[in-house]
Parts: sequence; C-alpha cells; structure tokens
Amino acid sequence: MLERGNIDWLVRGVVLLGVITLCGCDGLTIQDTSSLLIPRFQRSEIWGFVAGFGTTFAAMPDLIKMFKRRSSKGINPTMAGIMGVFQLVWIYYGLLIASRPVIVWNLIAVIINFMAVGAYFRFARSESEHAVKGDG
Repeated sequence: MLERGNIDWLVRGVVLLGVITLCGCDGLTIQDTSSLLIPRFQRSEIWGFVAGFGTTFAAMPDLIKMFKRRSSKGINPTMAGIMGVFQLVWIYYGLLIASRPVIVWNLIAVIINFMAVGAYFRFARSESEHAVKGDG
C-alpha cells in the first residue's frame, strides 16, 4: 500500500516523464496553421475572434438594461469609460501587430462602451431634471 508521500512522488515522477516525452514531440505539432474554413485566416485569428466575442459583448447586458428601464440606476459609467479608453489602446496595438481580431473586436467594444457612457449620462440628466421638476 502506498503512503501519501509516496503517491506525491509517484505523481511528480509521472508528470516529469510526461513533460520530457512531450518535449520531444515537435513532429506531432500542427504544421499547417491556416484555417480550413477561411484559408486566408490563421487558426490563431479564429481563436482571437472567438475570445474577442465574449469580452466585447460583456458590456451589452448593462446597456440593454439601461435602455429597457430608461434609467441609469445601478450602472457604473466610470468602468465603461475606462474600458473604452483602453480598448482604443488595444486597437492601436492590433494595428501594430496587424491582428484583425484585436482590431475588430476592440473597435466594436469601444462603440458599445461609449454608447453605455453616453446612455448613462443621458438617462442620469433626464432623471435629475425629473427630480428637480418634482415629477418623481
């Protein structure tokens, strides 16, 4: 029966042997990096588009909620503004490295985040005008 300490050493040994084995498997890597669906794209670009989709549309629920309620309550415009500014930097970086996914998704995200900031201030101004008039 193996004791806990022996199991730990056994696991470490197996992991080490696995790493050594995988280091010698350069011939098993995929050499053709172009996409099967769109040959002009690299596989890394397709993964970039998939990953960018999620992060780009992360601000959409707040934007949709604001428009449905026609209210700025519960929304933080500072976060959306900061995200929009740094996504402009990501666009510049995407241009430097010529990465279509970085450019496209961050361009869309800038629009979404700045729409959220604009909607926040529009609804906040409307809410403050109603409060001053006493409309509730």
